[in-house]
Amino acid sequence: MHTLVRQGVGVVVREAVDGDWQVAGRICYEAFATLADEHGFPHDFPTVEAASQPIRWLINHPRIHSVVAELDGRVVGSNFLDERGVISAVGPISVDPSVQDQHVGRLLMDAVLERAHARRAPGVRLLQIAYHNRSLSLYAKLGMEVRGSFAAMHGTPIRQSIPGYEVRPATVDDEYACNSLCLRIHGHTRDGELHEAIETGDARVVERLGRITGYTTKINYFAHSVAETNDDMRALICEARDFGTPGFLVPLANNDLFRWCLDRGLRVFFVLNMMTIGLYQEPEGAYMPSVGY
Repeated sequence: MHTLVRQGVGVVVREAVDGDWQVAGRICYEAFATLADEHGFPHDFPTVEAASQPIRWLINHPRIHSVVAELDGRVVGSNFLDERGVISAVGPISVDPSVQDQHVGRLLMDAVLERAHARRAPGVRLLQIAYHNRSLSLYAKLGMEVRGSFAAMHGTPIRQSIPGYEVRPATVDDEYACNSLCLRIHGHTRDGELHEAIETGDARVVERLGRITGYTTKINYFAHSVAETNDDMRALICEARDFGTPGFLVPLANNDLFRWCLDRGLRVFFVLNMMTIGLYQEPEGAYMPSVGY
């Protein structure tokens, strides 16, 4: 049974179901591809399938709230609210290019922000592609503030070890130390994502002098990392087998880490802005966000 979330002129926003993933995935690919082509950037997703599989995963995840917009009975867009942690993350949001300028994006944003408000989430965040002026303006009108900019770094994996920094798979016994580190750096944990990454075998920790000094849920666009120092973060990056496309996100304010990536042959895919509503603390340490935040 579909639950009506919000209704606009000719547009209905409802909760997504598994049967929506194929059309929503196609729209996601076309929306981002059209936007990239207009601005002369490479595509976020190389194929429709590459966009559709993450959309299917999001729709079926029990702790991610998924909505689609319908226009005259057909799906024309989707949006998501990641509720796995204290802070909620929005996106990816996509709208069929054929129905632009009909306020579909605004309705999709209203739906997830109302959901976050109803759940009393202390903060909501997203990362917005910097060259997309319209979305930047929309999110600002909705009350979101820009907190920083991030380069999506891609290229050939470095694949080397740094002496004194041991990188290994994370285990459930590491969760307390990892969550404590995230709390110290961000002021909150991301325990839901961390626990899932440990279960799937994607999470890694770095140990220095017998202590966990950093962790990552995977070095790519969809994962986050925190560490005490840039050297700890470098060790995690160096051990990554693959960065995927469009890579991993480096804060531009961290000039040392950004230049280090460039010096090792990595290149900027595009730049994103982090935008927030509600609770926000400037990070105190090295970190890299996911595409959510």
